Amino acid sequence: KTLMSGNADALKKAAAEAAMQYIEDGTVVGVGTGSTVNFFIDALAERKHDIEGAVSSSEASTERLKSHGIEVFELNSVVEVPIYVDGADEITEHGQMVKGGGGALTREKIIAAVARKFVCVADESKMVGRLGQFPVPVEVIPMARSYVAREIVKLGGDPVWRQGFTTD
Repeated sequence: KTLMSGNADALKKAAAEAAMQYIEDGTVVGVGTGSTVNFFIDALAERKHDIEGAVSSSEASTERLKSHGIEVFELNSVVEVPIYVDGADEITEHGQMVKGGGGALTREKIIAAVARKFVCVADESKMVGRLGQFPVPVEVIPMARSYVAREIVKLGGDPVWRQGFTTD
């Protein structure tokens, strides 16, 4: 179904605000990227004095965090990340998801791996019966692009290079 922009934003904001219950005082919060995460960052700003700061999976989220006065740490400079909050491109009722369409795939995966807990902020518009409506993002270093594309074809995929798109 098609959601009007205002309603879509309200759903994203509600999902983002629901994640706030998992934020522990005095910790470093892992923060993903995307439109729903932007609402989470705005909600986190209201508790910025309760947390130590954040690690961010993208330059866009880093800029937004800093604009709210939230200190952003490099991942290598923190001992632990108790929680990582990020969105999804698609999610099934079983919690299977496609992530990374926004272009911060590798950084998202690294912070998610470091974090003790991953909280996905997603509204009903991201729910699908079966994964595959959204293209599965694969981040590839430039020298391996042709090789990886051939391997994806062997698996039955149809790789499409996002020309002019560089991840951060």
